[in-house]
Amino acid sequence: MMRYQEIQQHLSNKQYCWLITGVAGFIGSNLLEALLKLNQKVVGLDNFSTGYQHNLDQTRNAVGSDMWRNFQFSQGDIRDFDECGAACKDIDFVLHQAALGSVPRSINDPILTNENNVSGFLNMLVAARDAKVKRFVYAASSSTYGDHPGLPKVESTIGQPLSPYAVTKYVNELYADVFARCYATQSVGLRYFNVFGPRQDPDGAYAAVIPLWISALIKNKPLYINGDGETSRDFCYIDNVVQANILSALISNEAAINQVYNVALNERTSLNQLYQMMRALLLEKFPHLEAHRPEYVDFREGDVRHSQADITKARSLLGFDPTHAIQEGLESAMNWYVANLSEKTEAD
Repeated sequence: MMRYQEIQQHLSNKQYCWLITGVAGFIGSNLLEALLKLNQKVVGLDNFSTGYQHNLDQTRNAVGSDMWRNFQFSQGDIRDFDECGAACKDIDFVLHQAALGSVPRSINDPILTNENNVSGFLNMLVAARDAKVKRFVYAASSSTYGDHPGLPKVESTIGQPLSPYAVTKYVNELYADVFARCYATQSVGLRYFNVFGPRQDPDGAYAAVIPLWISALIKNKPLYINGDGETSRDFCYIDNVVQANILSALISNEAAINQVYNVALNERTSLNQLYQMMRALLLEKFPHLEAHRPEYVDFREGDVRHSQADITKARSLLGFDPTHAIQEGLESAMNWYVANLSEKTEAD
């Protein structure tokens, strides 16, 4: 039996109390759905700066009213230490997802990025320590690898950061390590690689590439590819990320605690390949895509050329076993994208 299946079985028989920061976001709401379906109690914290009420509404519809009773929401900001402290009261496990993502946003506003991703992170780490939380699992980032050219990326070898965002996520790892040494806190950092799936925001200046492109394809609008399209990424479906978070919180192997792990597939997909995969999945429902072609623009500032994760460490210490490759993930998520983005198209 997979380690994750064992933990799911354990959770179905034992109820803990979890705190998810950024619970109204894409990843946070998917974590919420998974935990509620496992009959867990969940406290959620979000200030709606990048999260949305409709993500919580969709989660409620997915789990039903009975399971929803195990959820308590608090609108608050991780930059406020008192709100962090109140949220951590009586919590067993923290899944810290709240942050300001996006490399371009951090370049445009490094101060705001630092306030959220460093000061906010430290507030949460201190609050979790003071509340004697069992374990603090946090969203790290593949951006930490910076300009190091080696592929696939191995956790122990990083380069120089290429953006303020990358700096903030690396600082998170340093703080978590210091807190383990100074206060014996237990933490696990998860370096996400290009996560995608249902409830990912297709709108705004900093939308992730997959929902942004699917929206453009459905609406038959211009689709822009940065550079020559041969830039590649290790795209990771949301179910794999949920698995990594829950494994990290419950793992009993001491060697696995106070570590940082890659969360990905150890695969590379170019932007050109990604475009063709999505177009093929949508073509039958949207015949206008027969004539659709992407437009190529300049490379994006602060981006690395290629990204691919070695997940050996997560497999061996956490028991991480991804269930969805990129094609399977796109197929699983496409119905959600079509249903939600088509509604927006009709309203335009």
